[in-house]
Amino acid sequence: MIKRCFLFALIFPLSLFGAAFLTSNIPLPKTYIMDLDPYPCTEECLQSYLEHGKVFSFLAKADKISFKSHELQDARNIYISVFNLGSMIITNELKIAMLLPYKKIGKYATTTTQSVFAYLMTRNNAFELKSFSIDSESKEDIQKALDAIQKEHFSYVIAPMTIEGANNLIGLDPKLRIYFPTISKNDCNTTAENFYFGAIDYRAQSKTLLQEAASPLVIFYDTSSIGKKLSQIQENIYLSDESDIEAMLFTQEEAERKRVIKYPIASRVTNLERELKKNTKLEGASVILDTPLVKSGMIMSQLTLYDINTTNILSTQINYDPLILSITQYEDRKNMIIANSITQKNKVLTKTNALLENDIKYDWINYTTTIGIDYFFNLITNLPREYEIPVVENQMIYPVELVKPSVSKFVKYNPQSQEKLF
Repeated sequence: MIKRCFLFALIFPLSLFGAAFLTSNIPLPKTYIMDLDPYPCTEECLQSYLEHGKVFSFLAKADKISFKSHELQDARNIYISVFNLGSMIITNELKIAMLLPYKKIGKYATTTTQSVFAYLMTRNNAFELKSFSIDSESKEDIQKALDAIQKEHFSYVIAPMTIEGANNLIGLDPKLRIYFPTISKNDCNTTAENFYFGAIDYRAQSKTLLQEAASPLVIFYDTSSIGKKLSQIQENIYLSDESDIEAMLFTQEEAERKRVIKYPIASRVTNLERELKKNTKLEGASVILDTPLVKSGMIMSQLTLYDINTTNILSTQINYDPLILSITQYEDRKNMIIANSITQKNKVLTKTNALLENDIKYDWINYTTTIGIDYFFNLITNLPREYEIPVVENQMIYPVELVKPSVSKFVKYNPQSQEKLF
């Protein structure tokens, strides 16, 4: 397989210049490859990259390894020659560090880095982007990474972390500007001006959704911490005076009859017969789904199966995903309303991310990461922002719109059913 790769590598540049008639003394431009993958790679890993034709993934990692294999060493040398690779240019103009607890955030260690890289590539400005991976979100591991970041003179850091990790980092009080795309300021006890927060506001989404709710409100929630938290927020909003729901939807007598019915759904549960079959309490209810996409699809299909006539089905950003159009029948989702805060589109950035197989159109963490690097870019360069997302006391404030998953796409929701396409 490697020999065939070598042959292709030697023939490919000849095909590029086969139609040229004039020669030039201008040297070929150098090619630079950034490593966007925070995970380590062994010789076996590099061998796999070559066997699957992932040449640039191989080259991104090969620069950091001292090979025992002569074949891999030869492969690296040949590709360096073929693609005219140069050493990465380092600049002091725009330096961004990524702080990545890769064991905690999984795939987002890669996708958030790609989101930042895609943004910086489109702004046509010299930059340095470097990842600092940590094994855990302990104060000790975070401090070591912060020391390394400061030693290399980075001042701006993007840190997709959990609440625990963010609070540990804030407690260390680093003198850096740090943006948390996954965290809301409400979840951290800090007024420090060097910390910025980018998470989508589920409370604001829930308040907007519940304006469309009828009684009883039936909450199906995942038994994870986020599912439990969301269900409690929504129950409190619905039964309190925190919103204008009562004034808009209920008479005094009806307001007194408002009820909430909650069903925790464990991750392995696939059959809701006990909860749904002949359950007259659910007739005319508004159902809110605080469950992951596949689980939400299962619940909606079984609501139809057991002939539950709901007023509507409500969900937050959790289920704003085009996959919902393919894993559910239209009959199951026709009364569904979803709160969405990914409202500002940028075609160039969306397409650039797509080239990296990265999603900022529907994935809210990648989207909020893009919002954060856009904000930092503005602070560093004083150039205009690409996204007009307000920042209030260091928290990104996203608008909330209601959408419906129609037959083949998401459409804007209008209470009078006068829906308009995006």
